[in-house]
Amino acid sequence: MAKLIAKSFASTRSISTSTHLSQRLNQTENEIVKMFRLPNASDSFPMSRNMPRKDPSVRTLDDRFTKILKIFKWGPDAEKALEVLKLRVDHRLVLAVLNIDVEAIVKVKFFKWAGKRRNFQHNSTTYMALIRCLDEAGMVGEMWKTIQEMVRSARVIDPAELSEIIRILGRAKMVNKALSVFYQIKGHNCTPTAHSYNSMILMLMQEGHHEKVHELYNEMCNESNCFPDTVTYSALISAFGKLGRDDSAIRLFDEMKDNGLHPTAKIYTTLLAIFFKLGKVEKALSLVQEMKENGCPPTVFTYTELIKGLGKAGRVEDAYVIYKNMLKEGCKPDVVLMNNLINILGKEGRIENAINLFNEMDILRCTPNVVTYNTIIKALFDSKAPASVAASWFEKMKVNGVIPSSFTYSILIDGFCKTNRVEKALLLLEEMDEKGFPPCPAAYCSLINSLGKAKRYEAANELFQELKENCGRASARVYAVMIKHFGKCGRLDEALDLFHEMKKLGCNPDVYTYNALMSGMVRAGMIDEALSLLKTMEERGCVADINSQNIILNGLARAGGPKRALEMFSKMKHSKIQPDAVSYNTILGCLSRSGLLEEAAKLMKEMTSKGFQYDLITYSSILEAVGKVDEAHMTSLRGPGNTLS
Repeated sequence: MAKLIAKSFASTRSISTSTHLSQRLNQTENEIVKMFRLPNASDSFPMSRNMPRKDPSVRTLDDRFTKILKIFKWGPDAEKALEVLKLRVDHRLVLAVLNIDVEAIVKVKFFKWAGKRRNFQHNSTTYMALIRCLDEAGMVGEMWKTIQEMVRSARVIDPAELSEIIRILGRAKMVNKALSVFYQIKGHNCTPTAHSYNSMILMLMQEGHHEKVHELYNEMCNESNCFPDTVTYSALISAFGKLGRDDSAIRLFDEMKDNGLHPTAKIYTTLLAIFFKLGKVEKALSLVQEMKENGCPPTVFTYTELIKGLGKAGRVEDAYVIYKNMLKEGCKPDVVLMNNLINILGKEGRIENAINLFNEMDILRCTPNVVTYNTIIKALFDSKAPASVAASWFEKMKVNGVIPSSFTYSILIDGFCKTNRVEKALLLLEEMDEKGFPPCPAAYCSLINSLGKAKRYEAANELFQELKENCGRASARVYAVMIKHFGKCGRLDEALDLFHEMKKLGCNPDVYTYNALMSGMVRAGMIDEALSLLKTMEERGCVADINSQNIILNGLARAGGPKRALEMFSKMKHSKIQPDAVSYNTILGCLSRSGLLEEAAKLMKEMTSKGFQYDLITYSSILEAVGKVDEAHMTSLRGPGNTLS
């Protein structure tokens, strides 16, 4: 056995001592040698004047060597081919092999083999060639090892190669590694150019590392002969805009113009969004004018931001005019712009204009998508259009090959619930499930609320339990709806159980949840408990809203005399949350029920001065109180046993 092992190690090419395998390996070597042997004169065809000088049967080196690599991969057989060809391993050979269409792992093995050859060292060019191959092949781990080896080898890496490495690592989402490599290469006497810094800045932007962008900018400004260019400013202005540092973005915009650089349409568009966000509508409009004057025509993205900003500012007609002018200027709208404008018109109640715009999309060769249909359907429901019309658009989108989304179903379910077509909404929820959509909390919330309003509490509870089973838990809003309806039907214990359950599951109650529970407590006459919950809510960082205050105010107004209600009302007047029309009507009703008509009259004047109106219920209670006073007054005038003639 020992001799057998020794014999095995003695063989340089054998992987076994088997006679059959040794013969096969020798045969393979002979085939390789024969493959690269030039044909003898006797083996060739007779020469003809019509034949070209170069025999087409003789293959070029690249084709032959490629065949060897494809058949035998990289290993002893391919090495033998190089030996037969007597090719010297140099950078040109390595680059040629790396350019051959073979598996990436073959190139890696060859690259490592070449690196061990005597009198040869890889340079940055060969390293970069392999890095590109590995990037294309998706071999991220091997690519990172190669980059590390390249950096450690102390080869000279130029700024262009540094920029490319950063871009490659950025695509692979290896941000921290890219930063590490950037500073390592920079320390090897490679002075980054503006292009190198831009590669880093753009990568950080794409991955959301906006704070680091500013650090690199400062570092870049401190470098000699490295000045920010338009790409740098574009990335920085965008980063500051996303960070909410609007003043810094505007300052950089002015700085780049002072430095003689011309803002691109993208930069103008970013500034446009910032001005609209700050409410500076006129400044935004003047910026568009500046663009045109400086020979920078607005793009479809610019117009989208302009229309969206005008819509949010309530200048719907101006947004529509901008759209018409854009068409005259020859700028073709895309589906995003059209969706934004349809949404603006729909919210304004201009449903006819919105539908006309939808019809124009076909003429403009702008294909509506699922968002377009969702926007139209929602606008129809919001404008109180018949539910059947909204349903017809749902059918239309399916006929036109647009697949409804989960949000489509959610809009329809909510719309049908609000128009008291709960059964139709339940069928749509079932259809969602059949089509494989995940449970939509918003759709369930609409249905549970509608069933609760219809006093179908058990059906609402069944849906609530179904949602929890399918999702693991419900959202805070769904809990709030269920708690509200349990409170309304007098099942306060179950409402409290749900409140504690959601906290145990890590679902933090929001202001709507607290309001729902406080409302149930007030209905049950538990005013002090509701007040205590209000304090707990604020202690836990959940900010009370006007509804929270009005729920407690209503409870105090109905629980007894007006004293405590008036005290709270007075505190509200001196707090951040000022009384609204509901608050005033609550106190007005309380005063009228208590017969304090003079105080009620004063409060009515105060309401009028603040632009509030008293509702019919409050006014009826005042008339009722006045009637009771008059009746008592007449009774006192008659005296006992007296009647009016």
